[in-house]
Amino acid sequence: MKVILLGKGKMLANMIESARDSGVEIAGVLRYERTILKPFQLFLHDLFKTSHDLTLIKKYKLPEIKCRSANSEEFREFVLKTNADIIMVGTWREKLERKTFSMPKIGTVNLHPSLLPRYRGPNPYMQVILRGEKKSGITLHLMDENLDTGAILLQKEIDIFTGDTGKELRERTFTATREIASEFFRKIQSEVIIPIKQNESRATYFGNINESLKMLDFKNKPAEEIYAIIRALHPWLPCYITIGKRFLQVNPYKVTILSPQNATLTETIFKNLTRSEETSAERVELSGKPGEIIEKDYKTRSLTIMCKDGKALKMEGLKLWGVFLKPYTKLFIKRLKTGAFAD
Repeated sequence: MKVILLGKGKMLANMIESARDSGVEIAGVLRYERTILKPFQLFLHDLFKTSHDLTLIKKYKLPEIKCRSANSEEFREFVLKTNADIIMVGTWREKLERKTFSMPKIGTVNLHPSLLPRYRGPNPYMQVILRGEKKSGITLHLMDENLDTGAILLQKEIDIFTGDTGKELRERTFTATREIASEFFRKIQSEVIIPIKQNESRATYFGNINESLKMLDFKNKPAEEIYAIIRALHPWLPCYITIGKRFLQVNPYKVTILSPQNATLTETIFKNLTRSEETSAERVELSGKPGEIIEKDYKTRSLTIMCKDGKALKMEGLKLWGVFLKPYTKLFIKRLKTGAFAD
């Protein structure tokens, strides 16, 4: 059996490993970078930036498809020439045309990082955390003319732990990619996989995140929602506290929610990429208006700010935005007065 792989980074790397795990011949690989970078830019990218997928391509001496689009005649000629059984796609922003995805003998399949039909769209990692989900997953489905709507072949659930950021969820999804792709390759060679049509009544779609979310709004949002935004946007978009004309970048791993309702301090402690635990500490007293800075500590570069719901967020390890301003973060916080407001 021959497969052509289309993808990017660790997702593509795990697709490569899964094909090799299953004894499937990799007829060719098309990296996403080839579709967005000009030849000289790609040369510099590959020269100075180590990537998991390119490392494996070189290690296993895999044929790399050198074209600018999966819908190009060059790519289609390659599919015909290699007589590929399957095209497998993962982390790919280009929409494949019917003329392309219908070419392989068996079909074209896509790896989507959510439990379809829920969370269709470009970045489910962010969306599931924003909405407080406890489970996510990865779906392997047939590709059709629409985005993420094809019949489902396999699914695998992935836990979302307390305190997870988009980075941890994405890493866990990459690991699951190898597992589900390996299972698919094994089954397709020895069994019949029955495609299951997606239930449109359960379908949800979310587009790209509005970048304005990164400017934290303590006056109009509750603490849990702000904390979810901070975690969801990492590592793609850093979040900021606005104070006057200055911006303080928030460390997503050093955020604490203070709650007057149960008078406890809840802190998320990261052990590693996949595990976290929640602990409760001493009682605290909270008072102040939404957006008000009620506590500061320049030594730990921390601010505690009231939110709309009467809870507060304590954020440590803050950094002033700007290369030349970062060294002055402690001085900036030291000069701030409690009772001042974040914009």
